[in-house]
Amino acid sequence: MGYTDQRFDVNLSILFTELPLLERPAAAAAAGFTAVELWWPWIDTATPEQSELDALKKALEDAGTQLVGLNFYAGQLPGPDRGALSVPGDESDRFRANIEVAADFAASVGCKALNALYGNRVEGVDPQIQDTLALENLVLAARAADRIGAILLVETLNKPESPLYPLVSAPSAIEVIDKVNAATGLGNAKFLLDIYHLSMNGEDVSRVIAEYAAKTGHVQIADNPGRGAPGTGDLPLEQLLDELNKAGYEGWIGLEYKAADAAASFEWLPAEARPAR
Repeated sequence: MGYTDQRFDVNLSILFTELPLLERPAAAAAAGFTAVELWWPWIDTATPEQSELDALKKALEDAGTQLVGLNFYAGQLPGPDRGALSVPGDESDRFRANIEVAADFAASVGCKALNALYGNRVEGVDPQIQDTLALENLVLAARAADRIGAILLVETLNKPESPLYPLVSAPSAIEVIDKVNAATGLGNAKFLLDIYHLSMNGEDVSRVIAEYAAKTGHVQIADNPGRGAPGTGDLPLEQLLDELNKAGYEGWIGLEYKAADAAASFEWLPAEARPAR
């Protein structure tokens, strides 16, 4: 049980960041992994040149890595932003311009999960206006994901690190997911269950797993405190992943933790458990 019967992928937007983007898939492969995920890699544009998309596709393929998760455009991330889809004006426009670009790229590399970060509350804007805009944009994103046979993910972040982000509990994200599915009738909006963020919010992670495993489309992990590799903090990550297994979750576990030396940070995971199964 534990780590050896999970399917892990490496988040290349938080690990191997000392390398240029196009060298990271090969670094993950050299560490023994065959699956990776990414935040939207072009923080300055929602609509990069086709040549940039092609270069990333080639880097993934040359390394023999499968992209299993991709964020839609989310503003300056890493940075002050936490998504764009609920931010009226230019940011919402950029998100909409990105929807088909991200979906087409995901389709081109066989990626079946697209994560839509909700966006921060904006001073002076009625939260209800933001939530109405968010639902409109999430419906568009869910339809685009469905077109390529993918799921749409909605994520809970944590209040200490993202104080302006409104989805800082599992129920708050689930409520949005249920609204999106009711609006589209597609049922492809799912929960991105990030164990680190939930624990930072003081939530009972075991209870969240028991309640929402059936609505969960992707899982991410980091230890707490510190957001480091498993074993660097005091979260019972192995036990929690066992609970996910028992609750019927069979999807990916994204390694979304910080490490000064990514290659050295995987010692907690036996080499034979790193390739995707």
